[in-house]
Amino acid sequence: MNQVQSKQKLEGLSEKIFLDRYAWKDPDPNHAKVGDVVLVLTKDDPKFPTKEVGEIVSREGKRATVKTRRGELVETDVEKLTLNIEKTPEEMWDRLAGAMASAEPTPELQAEWKEKFRYILEDWKLVPGGRIAAGAGASDELTLFNCYVIPSPKDSRGGIMATLSEMTEIMARGGGVGINLSSLRPRRSVVKGVNGSSSGAVSWGGLFSYTTGLIEQGGSRRGALMLMINDWHPDVLDFITVKQTMGQVTNANLSVCVSNDFMKAVKEDLDWELVFPDTTDPDYDELWDGDLEKWKQGGHAVIPYRTVKASEIWHTIIESAWKSAEPGVVFMEYYNQMSNSWYFNPIICTNPCGEQGLPAWGVCNLSAMNLSKFYDEEKHDVAWDELATVTRYSVRFLDNVIDTTPYHFEENEKNQKKERRIGLGSMGLAELMIKLNIRYGSPESLEFLDKLYGFIAREAYLASADIAEEKGSFLAFDADPYLQSGFMKNMTEAFPEVGTAIREKGMRNVTVITQAPTGSTGTMVGTSTGIEPYFAFKYFRQSRLGFDEQFVPIAQDWLDAHPGEELPDYFVTAMDLTAEDHIRAQAAIQRWVDSSISKTANCPADFTVEETKRLYELAFDLGCKGVTIYRDGSRDVQVLQTEKKEDKSEAKAAPAAETAAPEAAVPAAAEEAGAQVAAAVASSQSSVVDKQYKRRPQVLRGATYKINTPFGMAYITINDLDGIPSEIFLNVGKAGSDVFAMAEALGRVCSLFLRYGDHGHKVELLIKHLKGIGGSGAIGFGVNRVESIADAVAKALEAHVQSGIEDDHPEPAPVAATLAPETADHGGTHSHSHDAPKASVDLCPSCGAAALINIEGCKTCGNCGYSKCS
Repeated sequence: MNQVQSKQKLEGLSEKIFLDRYAWKDPDPNHAKVGDVVLVLTKDDPKFPTKEVGEIVSREGKRATVKTRRGELVETDVEKLTLNIEKTPEEMWDRLAGAMASAEPTPELQAEWKEKFRYILEDWKLVPGGRIAAGAGASDELTLFNCYVIPSPKDSRGGIMATLSEMTEIMARGGGVGINLSSLRPRRSVVKGVNGSSSGAVSWGGLFSYTTGLIEQGGSRRGALMLMINDWHPDVLDFITVKQTMGQVTNANLSVCVSNDFMKAVKEDLDWELVFPDTTDPDYDELWDGDLEKWKQGGHAVIPYRTVKASEIWHTIIESAWKSAEPGVVFMEYYNQMSNSWYFNPIICTNPCGEQGLPAWGVCNLSAMNLSKFYDEEKHDVAWDELATVTRYSVRFLDNVIDTTPYHFEENEKNQKKERRIGLGSMGLAELMIKLNIRYGSPESLEFLDKLYGFIAREAYLASADIAEEKGSFLAFDADPYLQSGFMKNMTEAFPEVGTAIREKGMRNVTVITQAPTGSTGTMVGTSTGIEPYFAFKYFRQSRLGFDEQFVPIAQDWLDAHPGEELPDYFVTAMDLTAEDHIRAQAAIQRWVDSSISKTANCPADFTVEETKRLYELAFDLGCKGVTIYRDGSRDVQVLQTEKKEDKSEAKAAPAAETAAPEAAVPAAAEEAGAQVAAAVASSQSSVVDKQYKRRPQVLRGATYKINTPFGMAYITINDLDGIPSEIFLNVGKAGSDVFAMAEALGRVCSLFLRYGDHGHKVELLIKHLKGIGGSGAIGFGVNRVESIADAVAKALEAHVQSGIEDDHPEPAPVAATLAPETADHGGTHSHSHDAPKASVDLCPSCGAAALINIEGCKTCGNCGYSKCS
């Protein structure tokens, strides 16, 4: 093979990532000597540490002085240095090629495939998954699999502790873990053995989350955990909203497993029954594993716990995702219908990033082709022949991982060798499309994505069939049911030659394609990550290595070559696209992915709850296996940002300052709303800065709306100026209480915003920013659901504006015009006494919940137990 090896030089963050995550480490920092290139800790912060690359310039005993790439001198203990055996990518490529070729049965094949593997690794054409890069040929302890799904916990203390032990062992060796909690009995259900009741599935999820935060994987990163629950579980609503309570389940990603029947019930507004197996069944302890259908098919009883509207659960999912990007949704029944392992190994959960659905004891075995390397400049096209070669070699590379990785659980080895699951993906898609002048998200791009990923899938499947002819199929292979999966029906219809090859030769791997996020590896090699567009062409990245400014080379090169010109429209970023553009791109690629996809639909800060709902339902209709959105600013910690943290306070007048309040960071809904409105004022200042503040006339007319809220009955007065709402008064809670004070403050801020300038969409903007804001509780169902005082203001404004549209010259509205006809709490008990306000509650200074009430003359919190008298 004609192979040209070029010297790779990594700089800046790329070099830091390489040395920190993937280069072969020297386990003994005492080997450090003058002249060594090391990573030195320059900021020892448990949450946001900073590391820099530098060279040891002196050493005395246990102390060393390091000169960083920035020219700073840092004195430190040698124990705090990251010392590497490998200093360059070439050294890593040599190690990886040799390690993967060692799985071949003869010395001749080993030599042949070492050269071929070295070719695809050269110049980052194939970028191995992080665990492969870090561990192959370097350690007999580190797993080469990025992630695992372990069986749902047995519903007992021993079973839960066994799952905790399995999770810990995997994470300590570098693997992420997915756990479906649906096997655990719901909260308050009876536990006969201890004459008590269960704390519920969600609380045990908190234990797994807490433990994850304590584990440092393979010495280089924190643990990664995915927790899931099925849509029929009685604790599903608690699971959806758990992250809205600060400090709970902070070290896990959350997703809800949704069935086809549930989506049908949502669309038809049907009831949905929350159930759990009969725990008194004599076979419960032995047979129950979280698979409800298998349990029912075995003739075992299930107990109904609650009946709710499916739309209520769906709305809660949507609203929580809007607030904090979680939970995600996995359409699990559809996933299993499409899965190639449907006939012998059902998918129960995904890995922490959601791109790999797995059975119990399943693993994901990942690497990504760097598509930016397959641009044929002369033809202005994809270098199809080279892409085909690299695809075929990469399938064998990943198949050999299965035979070279250490297995720490016998169950993992048995399962993986039964199905030989691999996941070849891509990075650099956005860069390739820019080189081809194709705008990501355009109709042209959807046609291109279908062609590109169809080509990759065809080549990968033909390669796996060829390896099966040489080495044998995966143990559970059976051609007839295998070719009946939803994915294979689509594949063989488009490419009949694939079906023919599989029937004649077999199939080496049950699945072949996975689109992982590749955040760190993509950043290291300097291209776009996963299948995502660029986040921005200049941005800041917060990681365990520090806060780093990044420039996208392809954009910078174009600007340098075209001084004074703006980037063409095919230079598109994630936030330039509509959320629907993201979902349609995901669906186009999903057609050719037998596993799943890590893809985020980026949304602007003012994206509404209703828009989020439409987006999730579009994803289901288009055949996506899951969906996750990220609304800009909806979390207090954001990995990628377009401005420096320290600059945000100075940029208040800029539109970019318009962000949502951090997830669970402000317990009082009124304070959160105040932050939202202040951001809205800031984002509007550029258009109103030269306008006069409208002074209040002596008399204004309007209406008062009475709405029940989680804080008690609210009386919301809206007065008009020149036919437009311009003043809001709020009366909630007892005078002198914190709720009363913050409600009054919210009314004043809203009034200030409404009377400032001539911006024609002020009311609409205010509604958009207040609607859906939630606090520690909610009241009511559907359109009558009220999340907070701020949400109540939005509903009152909507009703007020609507009454003005229906009648151009309305009579003054009656005082105490009641909105919601009927409200209910989460337990489903309806209240028929709308005029009777709730018992006076206030905000707990300890946990922030609206649960502080007078008990025996003392302010006591019903949520956390805080007492003002103790």
